Amino acid sequence: MTTPISQISQVQLNTELSLSQLIYGAWRLSDDEDTSIAHVRSKIDACLEQGMTSFDHADIYGNYSCEALFGKALAEAPELRDQMQLISKCNIMLLSDSAPNRRVKHYDTSPAHIAYSVDNSLRHLNTDYLDLLLLHRPDPFMDAEATGRMLDQLIDSGTVKAVGVSNFKHWDWDLLQSAMHNRLVTNQLEMNLLARDTFTDGTLAQQQRLKCKPMAWSPLAGGRIFGDDADAQRVRPVLERIATENECGIDHVAVAWLLAHPAGILPIVGTNNPQRIREAHKALNINIDRETWYELWTAAAGAEVP
Repeated sequence: MTTPISQISQVQLNTELSLSQLIYGAWRLSDDEDTSIAHVRSKIDACLEQGMTSFDHADIYGNYSCEALFGKALAEAPELRDQMQLISKCNIMLLSDSAPNRRVKHYDTSPAHIAYSVDNSLRHLNTDYLDLLLLHRPDPFMDAEATGRMLDQLIDSGTVKAVGVSNFKHWDWDLLQSAMHNRLVTNQLEMNLLARDTFTDGTLAQQQRLKCKPMAWSPLAGGRIFGDDADAQRVRPVLERIATENECGIDHVAVAWLLAHPAGILPIVGTNNPQRIREAHKALNINIDRETWYELWTAAAGAEVP
């Protein structure tokens, strides 16, 4: 493994698991024009070179294709597995040509489906364990006792090192946790300058109270910070000023805004651009103090705080 360019630190989630402070999101891996094993490997190397060792997957990404793309690269270089943490998510049931008999998009947190999904992820990723398994969305039809038992079994057997959730409100978290003897370790949430509800609806507060490190998906608002909608146009001059001061891109400033929060947010960086992957660590070098943090919030909201 190449010596890191700018070491991204590791953050401990529990005694069994640490993740890198920046995480690579693989959800667009199959959208790239080049999906060759060599090109996927180049992205993995660009991450590892700077200490970005955690890779975020889900069974559904790329219409159920991204895990297998990544796994082919691991199959050719199995020594990489010990240098990384693999995260995957399950329970969203897409309408897809791979499931022709499925009538409606839905969620499935049944023990049978969770076990099936994990087995598929292990096979596709060419690994015999996951570092972290997340339930992708809260399931209104969830049998918490049955789901909790299955998640505990996966941890106790060593099939997964730890379990968390994604997009759960704090009441969804509490219900599932009440049915488990192992602790949930993280909630992966949409958090960015243009999606700020989590900061005020109690979800992030609960993560802090439990001393969990939340993960942030779509830290660039799905690319909206580069676009022309009103919210983006309001906040972009502030982003550009800070980027100029720090000789970096506005994407690094947007990620730094999340990193500055005392909750210890772990942003997920999802890009197919090799150069942007190599420069992801620049976000760690930007100082966002309290007033600057609120300056960005105010610009994005279009109004000062109450």
